[in-house]
Amino acid sequence: MKILKLQTLRGPNYWSIRRHKLIVMRLDLEEVANTPSNQIPGFVDGLVRVLPSLYNHFCSLGHEGGFLTRLREGTYLGHVVEHVALELQELAGMPVGFGRTRETSTPGVYQVVYEYQVEEAGRYAGRAAVRLCQSIIDTGTYPQRELDQDLADLRELKAKASLGPSTEAIVREAEARNIPWFELSSRSIIQLGYGARSHRMQATLSDRSGILAVELAGDKEGAKRLLQDAGIPVPKGTVVRYMEDLPEAIEDIGGYPIVIKPLNGNHGRGITIDINSLEEAEEAFEIASSVSKSVIVERYHAGRDFRVLVVNGKVVAVAERVPAHVIGDGRSTIEELIEKTNQDPQRGDGHDNILTRIEVNHDTWTLLEKQGYTLNTVLQPGEICYLRATANLSTGGIAVDRTDEIHPENVWICQRAARIIGLDIAGIDVVSPDISQPLPKVGGVIVEVNAAPGFRMHTNPSQGIARNVAEPVLNMLFPPGTPCRIPIFAITGTNGKTTTTRLLAHICKQTGQTVGYTTTDGIYIGDYLVEKGDTTGPQSAQLILQDPTVEIAVLETARGGILRSGLGFDHCDVGVVLNVQADHLGLGDIDTVEQLADLKAVVVESAWPNGYAVLNADDPLVAGMARQVKAQVAYFSMNPHNPIIRQHIQQGGLAAVYENGYLSILKGDWTLRIEQAENVPITLGGRAGFMIANALAASLAAFAQGISIEHIRAALTTFRTSVEQTPGRMNLFDLGQFSVLVDYAHNPAGYEAIGEFVQKWPGQRIGVVGGPGDRRDQDLEQLGELSAKIFDWIIIKEDDDTRGRPRGDAAYWIERGVHHHSVQRQYDIIHDEVAAIQFALDRAPQGSLVVIFPAEVSRTIQLIHQHHQRLKGETSNGFHSEGVPTSGDLNPSISH
Repeated sequence: MKILKLQTLRGPNYWSIRRHKLIVMRLDLEEVANTPSNQIPGFVDGLVRVLPSLYNHFCSLGHEGGFLTRLREGTYLGHVVEHVALELQELAGMPVGFGRTRETSTPGVYQVVYEYQVEEAGRYAGRAAVRLCQSIIDTGTYPQRELDQDLADLRELKAKASLGPSTEAIVREAEARNIPWFELSSRSIIQLGYGARSHRMQATLSDRSGILAVELAGDKEGAKRLLQDAGIPVPKGTVVRYMEDLPEAIEDIGGYPIVIKPLNGNHGRGITIDINSLEEAEEAFEIASSVSKSVIVERYHAGRDFRVLVVNGKVVAVAERVPAHVIGDGRSTIEELIEKTNQDPQRGDGHDNILTRIEVNHDTWTLLEKQGYTLNTVLQPGEICYLRATANLSTGGIAVDRTDEIHPENVWICQRAARIIGLDIAGIDVVSPDISQPLPKVGGVIVEVNAAPGFRMHTNPSQGIARNVAEPVLNMLFPPGTPCRIPIFAITGTNGKTTTTRLLAHICKQTGQTVGYTTTDGIYIGDYLVEKGDTTGPQSAQLILQDPTVEIAVLETARGGILRSGLGFDHCDVGVVLNVQADHLGLGDIDTVEQLADLKAVVVESAWPNGYAVLNADDPLVAGMARQVKAQVAYFSMNPHNPIIRQHIQQGGLAAVYENGYLSILKGDWTLRIEQAENVPITLGGRAGFMIANALAASLAAFAQGISIEHIRAALTTFRTSVEQTPGRMNLFDLGQFSVLVDYAHNPAGYEAIGEFVQKWPGQRIGVVGGPGDRRDQDLEQLGELSAKIFDWIIIKEDDDTRGRPRGDAAYWIERGVHHHSVQRQYDIIHDEVAAIQFALDRAPQGSLVVIFPAEVSRTIQLIHQHHQRLKGETSNGFHSEGVPTSGDLNPSISH
């Protein structure tokens, strides 16, 4: 077997709208292509021996053992690889369950689709599944050491991808609330929500955490002085930089016992407690000064260690932190007890698990010596040996929930402390004999106020109730009723996507909000181009959704991006499908127009149930998508008598139609006319029917989202097929002696749409035509036939990028199409696009129309500009002052 391609999907996709995280493996079964599992000697038994847990897979039979039944009855290896990839992830602690396997149009080649939790682990699992199955085919087994290594590697990949316990808690709470989130590319920052309604967090620092408060919390001594001045009980202390100042500092705070710790530190690093001699103090000073140049010397208060979590001014959780320790059993040495403790599956390295493994270091030796123990000491049953002086979880400590025990006065003190420092999320470290008694009464103190406190001790305590401390954080960032999303319009279809996207963005701009939109020309925010190029995939969509200035997103969504990665968003408010025509067939295992329709339907299937799916009632494949969507449906049509439209509005549905020369909105028994088509510039006086359809779709989408008719009308009458607003979409230039039309049409449906307008031209019609090299031969041949129907003279050219075809091959098939329609049609073949365009412009007769279907729009417009300068030698009507042509200036013979 051979893996031909692995793709990672991260959003709603062709295989599933609900399951966003999928791996798509294109797998060639090669020598076992025609051999089911039950006909491969020893395969079924070998696989069950290696992975007996496959018994738990229901498969299509719907019960345990279902997949094994399928194995023994006989199923092809693509299906087997799917289940093995899922099971390997399950065994590595990443439970997943969704998978599908389909044979492609290439015999023996399968699309194997399966779910993942961690992207790299999912891809690894697919490769390992193929390796495992191939080994069983070849040898009857898969060595246990290799399986163990696979599972170890998968667990390591899971650990590396972990967000950390605090961030993970916040993300899980966001998901439970349907708040979208992104992991940004810098400093482990996550974004919660979309656009202008988003917030950002780094661990438990939020974008509401003030820099002054965070800096103050980091200045331990400064924060303590501020709290002391406010009457908060804190230990007496001072800061020293030099060893020789230690004795005086100790005397100033009242003598022993003392604590020495770094001025700037975290996770308990460099802290020594319960110091009772100058010798111990000097040793502790050396440890602390290795972490921070300045060292805090403060009075030691005996008691238990508590962490009080305050979020948005309220105490939300309390945990007692118990230092790393072991409990004797009367048989084992301390060293053996540590080893047994570390075997707990809940303990891991650092913060990658609920608890942290205990490591023996200098602090351990010192504390053992104080207690009169060595690592070889055998503790009596129940006898406790502490291995760390501090109670941090990161050094192996445990947490016990005490939220329900804290005294109300202590709640008040801790909430005051958080507000005095100014932190929205604060971890208050309290030392007290009893948290259920007021601190002043029992001699308890606040020893630190921490920014970015860890949540692990509260979400996963070793004892007591787990607290959902992420909930108050999300309540703070997104109070009930506060939106976390911006309106999203998603537009797809074979033709007209870019024009409709740009027009819809222009309509949205009339509301005064900042609009971010993606097109085949680039990414735009407001009036500015952010990134040039074909930006219709999920990464471009996410750039818009991550931008904190964007208030409305309008996203052109192409087939390629959906196939490669899925959608760049989980849901849209309005999904639009303009049309589905035969284009890009044979690419990405989309071989039929019906499959293409299923792919494009992903956009409207992702629309919220209370949102809208805007569908073309004149296209049966598009209209049929209404059966698949959960959103409300709105139709548009060029025919007001379309039976789908009539039935829909009779049932109270929403529609947009072209009737009596008007673009109109229909609902129930009323008609709301927006504007006459002849007053809408992109329709070229109402003569470009496909542009009317685009305008209907954009208007309907905007109206469905609540944009007023006045704003829609204002946008329709000010939006033009100009180089500035719609480059490469029906750009018409009047050069005086003749006119030039530039359009990006590159498929039969696009040619036909342009042809309806071109055939009305009174003069000679010249076409500079070509087609992308990755289209099928029959598609290129059809372009030739259509060109012969539309144009009097054809100049056949090729794109600069032939997309794998030999130079001249695409032109050959277009030429065949021209001959098929008419052997008499005049044509020339000039492979180079620039030379072909210049050839047409130099020879265009008076009153003619030169239609150019370019691969490079901007270059084509520049060539037209240069030709005009050569003809005129000066700036004339139809050009900006800087000499760039202005489209939309019609030849007087067809002006309106």
